[in-house]
Amino acid sequence: MLKRNSQLIEAFMFLADLAVTAGVWALAYWIRFDSGLIEVTKGRPVFVHYARFLPAVLVLAAFSYRYCRFYSARRSDSLLSEWFDIARAQVMLFLLMTGLTFVYKSYEYSRVAFGIFFLLNFAVLSLERTAVRVVLRWARRHGWNVRRALIVGAGRAGQELAISLRRHRWMGIVPAGYVDNREERIGRKFHRVEVLGRTSELSRLIAERGVDQVYVALPGREHETFEKVMDALSEETVDVRVIPDVTSFDALNHSISDIDGLPVILLRESPLFGWNLLLKRTVDFAFAGTALLLLSPLLILLATGVKLSSRGPVFYGQERMGLDGRTFRMWKFRSMRTDAEQKTGAQWATKDDPRKTAFGGFLRKTSLDELPQFWNVLVGDMSVVGPRPERPVFIEEFKKQIPRYMLRHKMKAGITGWAQVNGWRGNTSLKKRIQYDLYYIENWSLWLDIRIVILTVLRGFVNPNAY
Repeated sequence: MLKRNSQLIEAFMFLADLAVTAGVWALAYWIRFDSGLIEVTKGRPVFVHYARFLPAVLVLAAFSYRYCRFYSARRSDSLLSEWFDIARAQVMLFLLMTGLTFVYKSYEYSRVAFGIFFLLNFAVLSLERTAVRVVLRWARRHGWNVRRALIVGAGRAGQELAISLRRHRWMGIVPAGYVDNREERIGRKFHRVEVLGRTSELSRLIAERGVDQVYVALPGREHETFEKVMDALSEETVDVRVIPDVTSFDALNHSISDIDGLPVILLRESPLFGWNLLLKRTVDFAFAGTALLLLSPLLILLATGVKLSSRGPVFYGQERMGLDGRTFRMWKFRSMRTDAEQKTGAQWATKDDPRKTAFGGFLRKTSLDELPQFWNVLVGDMSVVGPRPERPVFIEEFKKQIPRYMLRHKMKAGITGWAQVNGWRGNTSLKKRIQYDLYYIENWSLWLDIRIVILTVLRGFVNPNAY
């Protein structure tokens, strides 16, 4: 029944897409020549020439839409990925139509009409697909066009999958139950989903429960059970998906790629690569350059204050660890005596630190000593937003005490960060700080950076933990 419904939906979508394309082709002609919106200087062509070309347009569109996977299962795909595929299809359709008109030279079509057609076709197809997605999600929430899934393994990976399926009911995938070989789990419910039996009962449970999909979410150590499960499923017609158990590893932004068709699980990687990396670096460079220019009078004033208040250099460079564990020299306005660590060695600043100069205490309290770090951003050592960098001598100690500490170095260090705007700065809980830093890395977006900058300004530079 489900497959029949899916085929009906696919057929409906195929016909709807072609109907949209045909309608947009006629609309593009009307906008170009009859609407009065665009001046016609070379005479109005007869519509019949465009009508004769329509069958070819529809054939090429059908090929492009199928090639760009318009009609594959999209229950778990985002709306953005669907729009991307629509855009890809328009590019392919444009190339095919242009090539055909180059061969078919008996009539010259308006390039403006072509441009209008492709822009409108993308817009209307996107609206159509969005509307269909909304309707289907509503229908699935109400029990129509639903798939039933059996989860092999009631461990962490299996339970997280069940939670996700129940939370995202719009996907139309209902967890029918778990299968697990641990006797103490059989009959129990985890997140409202029952453990129905052992893996040896797979075939019976699939038939009895009307299962359409099986998700294998076994821990890596149960490779023998995995092989037996896959052998049993080879005799079934259900869809089979394997959920890698990455929950037992220190994963960060994990994903799946391939090397020449061989699947590879990426456990740790920075979210900044490709377009994201270019976007963040461009924003950082522009922001830091603008800040240094606008703040130059204040920087000169603060530099003068440092110079007049104590002997020694205006700036203080300190070794810090940044992206991928590489060290760099982070610059600040000097706020302590030049011999501050000569006897004690590296140590954290305290609230009433006697090493601070009079003017330095003001700088540290207001965080104005951090302003020279915009130069670090400009040259690429740091970012405006990111985890605050720490000294290597402290990191050697922290990484042994705090799990996942080194994962924070998968992002370029920042002047301000998610932990800092939430109050975790200075001599506060390192574990909490790492928790917030890792949240930032896993959920990075340009909007999150903007939000952090705004919060930094709104909540002020003065903080009770800044000293």
